[in-house]
Order: sequence, then C-alpha cells, then structure tokens
Amino acid sequence: PLGIHAHNDGELAVANSLAAVEAGAVHVQGTINGFGERCGNANLVSIIPNLALKMKRKFNYPIDLSGLTSLSHYVYEVANLSPNIRAPYVGKAAFTHKGGIHVSSVLKNPRMYEHIPPETVGNRRHVVVSDLSGQSNIRYKAKELGIPVAEDREFSRRFVQHIKELEYQGFQFDGAEASFELLLNAELHRYSPFFTITYAKVNVMLTDGRADYSEAVLKVEVDGQVEHTASDGNGPVNALDNALRKALVRFYPEVANMQLVDYKVRVLGEGDGTAARVRVLVESSDGERTWGTVGVSHNIIQASLQALSDSLNYKIFHNRSKEVTGVMS
Repeated sequence: PLGIHAHNDGELAVANSLAAVEAGAVHVQGTINGFGERCGNANLVSIIPNLALKMKRKFNYPIDLSGLTSLSHYVYEVANLSPNIRAPYVGKAAFTHKGGIHVSSVLKNPRMYEHIPPETVGNRRHVVVSDLSGQSNIRYKAKELGIPVAEDREFSRRFVQHIKELEYQGFQFDGAEASFELLLNAELHRYSPFFTITYAKVNVMLTDGRADYSEAVLKVEVDGQVEHTASDGNGPVNALDNALRKALVRFYPEVANMQLVDYKVRVLGEGDGTAARVRVLVESSDGERTWGTVGVSHNIIQASLQALSDSLNYKIFHNRSKEVTGVMS
C-alpha cells in the first residue's frame, strides 16, 4: 500500500495529499491545523472533510465531523495560538456573510453561498454587520440575538444608515457584537446606559523610561448618586477597568466577577501619527461567557473607556434581563 507525507512549502500539502488518494494512496499523514516544521504539514482539518464530503471516500474507522471545529480550536488553545479565522471548514470566516445581497440570498437558499451546511463540521453561520450590510443583515442578527424586530422596513433602513455612519467614523462591529447588541436595543428603546462617567484621569509613573505604575481616578454617576474612586493596574487600561468596576460594584454586584480578556488597538487612516483616530476592541468574560465591545476616538483613553463602558453595560443589561425573565416566569 502507498501513503503520502506532505509538507506545505509550496502551499500544496492538502492538494498533493488529495491527489495522492486519487492516484491510489490509502494512507495519509498530516497534523491538526497543519502544524509542523518549516511551513507546516498537510492539514488534516482540511483533508478529512474533503475526503469524506467532496470525494466520498470511506474510512476504515468511524468519523464524526461535527466535532472538527472544536478539535481544531482545542489544538490551537493547547498550542497557545489564536485560531485562523479564515481556515477552510472550521474558521470563523468560513461561513461568514457580509454583503446585504449575500445575506438575503443565504436566508433564501444557503447552498447559493455555502458549499456545505456549517453544522456538518461543527461550525456555524455568521452574519456581519458593516457598511456593506443591508436590511437582511439587521433582521438576521436581531433574530440570532433574540431581539424582537418587526418587519419594519423604515426602521431597518434607518438603522442600517446609522451603522454605516458609525463605520465611517471608524467603528467596526465584527468582533464587537456586544456593542452592536446594545446599539440595536437602544434604537428599539429597550436599553439605555446604566451609568455615566463624569470624570476620568489616568496617571502613569515612569522609571528609567518604563511604565512602573498606572492609576486611574474616576467619578461615576448612577441614578443621581456619584461614586468617586481610584485604582491601580498593569497599564492605564487595566487601571481604568479596575477603577470602573470598583465604582460600579456597589450598585451592580454582578460586575465583580468580570475580567478583561483581550485588548487590541488599531490606528485608523485618518490623521497623522499620534493625531490619528484609534479603534479599541475589548474582550471581556465573566467566567461563563465572553463578549467583545468597541470604542473609537482621537484619544486612546477615551476609546478605551467607550469599549469598557459598553462591556460593563452589556453585562449589567443581560443580568437585569435574566432577573426580569425569572420574575415573569
């Protein structure tokens, strides 16, 4: 019997492996996610579904493709690497739809834009809200989030226009779906912010050119009551996060178990150097769920506060929604 052990030096490891099977090979070697020396090995996460679903090949052992995405992500996690969002079959972008016409077509017939049902490999469909969105995107996202939106074309048109204006300013809701959810609920008059930051100051102490100490001082107003607090942290953003939660925990105890998981800054094209706008993406978790929020400003501290505020408002909003549901039931 013949087999193949391909490397990806020419971006052909998967193609060569499949061609070898077509030519009679009965044994294929590879690695999960293609991890390996130099440019990597043949990616079994792509080879296996291609053999099973496209080439209709039989295996000498049972396989369950519905666990493929979770397996891929688990190996990325063990390797301490971020998953490749554009990986075929298992990447977050593999079944993501952005343009309004695309989304409208997918809702009518998914096979027009999806080569397989995403659930087959344990993935799922994603609809992105962006400046390319149409009304179909909004309706789909609202349904996905469990937000009741009537078939109101005027509302959908107005909200799509609002999203486009925000994206023109630099906002991006792919990866910040919690901010989008708050925005949609606010437009539907189902949500308003639970607190207002009336004062913010950040101090960074430098020793030998390095930031040794960061402190944030905040005044936060909740229902007419003002909480004045300060907290230090590992950098200015961590200090802001700590101070904001410290100020709010008296009013909203549920924020105590939140933590900042990831923080990304991107300098946008407008302006020169330090005068340019920045977009801050924040990922937060309460141990059970993880969510992303966004902020945009010429001031990185202001952008960070926007994203952090959305994150806390999202947590409080969902906690309050659960309480209301529990009382009603």
